[in-house]
Amino acid sequence: MSMHPQNIPDIPQQTVDVARASFPKGNIYMKIRDTLGSIFEEEVFSDLFPQNGQPAYTPWRLALVCIMQFMESLSDRQAADAVRGHIDWKYILSLPLTDPGFDYSILSEFRTRLLTGGAEQKLLDILLTRLREAELLKTHKRQRTDSTHVLGAIRTLNRLETLGEGMRVALDSLAVAAPDWLATNIQPDWFDRYGRRVENYRLPKLDSEREALGSTIGADGLALLDAIYDPTAPQWLRQIPGVETLRQIWVQQFYAPEPDVRVKWRTVKDMPPSTIAIHSPHDVEAHYSSKRSIDWVGYKVHMTEICDEDSPRFITNVHTTLSTITDEQAVEPIHSRLEEKDFLPDEHLLDAGYPTAENLVNSKTQYNIEIIGPVRSDPSWQTKAQQGFDSSNFQIDWDNEKVTCPQGHQNTKWLLGLDVSGKPVIRVRFNGVICRNCPVRSSCTKSKTEPRELTLLPQVQHIALQTRRQTQKTPEWKATYNQRAGIESTHSQGIRRSALRQSRYIGLKKTHLMQVFIACALNLVRLDAWLNGIPLAKTRSSRFKQLQPQGD
Repeated sequence: MSMHPQNIPDIPQQTVDVARASFPKGNIYMKIRDTLGSIFEEEVFSDLFPQNGQPAYTPWRLALVCIMQFMESLSDRQAADAVRGHIDWKYILSLPLTDPGFDYSILSEFRTRLLTGGAEQKLLDILLTRLREAELLKTHKRQRTDSTHVLGAIRTLNRLETLGEGMRVALDSLAVAAPDWLATNIQPDWFDRYGRRVENYRLPKLDSEREALGSTIGADGLALLDAIYDPTAPQWLRQIPGVETLRQIWVQQFYAPEPDVRVKWRTVKDMPPSTIAIHSPHDVEAHYSSKRSIDWVGYKVHMTEICDEDSPRFITNVHTTLSTITDEQAVEPIHSRLEEKDFLPDEHLLDAGYPTAENLVNSKTQYNIEIIGPVRSDPSWQTKAQQGFDSSNFQIDWDNEKVTCPQGHQNTKWLLGLDVSGKPVIRVRFNGVICRNCPVRSSCTKSKTEPRELTLLPQVQHIALQTRRQTQKTPEWKATYNQRAGIESTHSQGIRRSALRQSRYIGLKKTHLMQVFIACALNLVRLDAWLNGIPLAKTRSSRFKQLQPQGD
């Protein structure tokens, strides 16, 4: 379908009259339309549609429908029904009361166009621009960010189910792409094993039988891959996604000790790390991860919102990652994206998972952002035991590359190197003879023979880290950092209102698009609350906790 540019129509008078009569005090959609207008313009989506062919359903309306369906946690079919039957939806969409709406499948097509055109971020950016133009978003000097886990749109599979489903997905893909080739290479007993979804309750219960079945599935997959990679087979068969997924799963799960030996299962210790392991052939980007007591297979989303006192808590950025990406790795991409949309804060409140010495320095030098968040304490045994001499007890002369220990002795070596992650560090070593005869040696090192060694970060990072460790102990810093906790309510609101924690779609890009819709939806909900003068909810505490004396 093509998009023919046109002006955004006014709301039909009959729709206005009926809506005003039905909602004398207005409702959320009516207030949004009266305050922000239509929000989106046709030209925003012009590059997503060809100029020739059958006209498409109005894209600016589809964008609003996608957002509103997450405001009410509706399915595509329910959202399409709401367009046909809800007066307030017709009001915000400028539709006459008799408008028949559209088929719900158009929403899926529109989402695909957004992803194909790389326009998923446009929705939130345009909404923020409209809020700024309407002088509802006046400041963004202080913002806060936190992450939460998102479950993939897949069922949890055990190892044997993953193998069976991997084989079934590959066979289904080949049946669509190359049915004639598959018919000549299929084995008769494959229909019984892979003709329907592989589920645990249908599988053998005894461990020996399950292991035998796994070996059989492994041999089946290897036979199929051998046929696909045979020189006489069409090479394009190898490019089919289901086939490539099968190949990766088999590499991760099996090995062949000798050419003539049947494939064998890999031991748990020989399995790949969770960063690359495939846990379901239906979504190869959904990885296993664990945080505190939570285990999940899916993704992670970082929500950034304004927390200035005189501003609504509008969400300014959404960053969706694989579940295995750490919080500290998300800091730079978040700041880069905020810079692109001209929404950089002066202060960025983050929990302990984000700040590192490198992030503290780079955020200040590259973006002029002060990260407000606690850094991890020194991991040395001296710090943990609160006795002895940790790195803060050593005097460092950076210009002359000299380090003086608490006893007044200087280092003999200053070596530049890399840590296990490839980042630059400085390794400092003291004189062995002096260290071994030192009267306070037991407070400095537990080694009986080796001298004291220190591993330092580069100068700017080291100073930033030590400064933050001291600053974060002050009452003033703690009072500022306490405001970060409010981001937890954003996650709670997104989970309760829009099912933020359960992805509807397969893959990282689609999951990110869903999170952008949710961010837009929450912003509109918060705009309505702001316009109605609804105050922010206060943190609740139990009756018993309220008895605690102030200052304790």
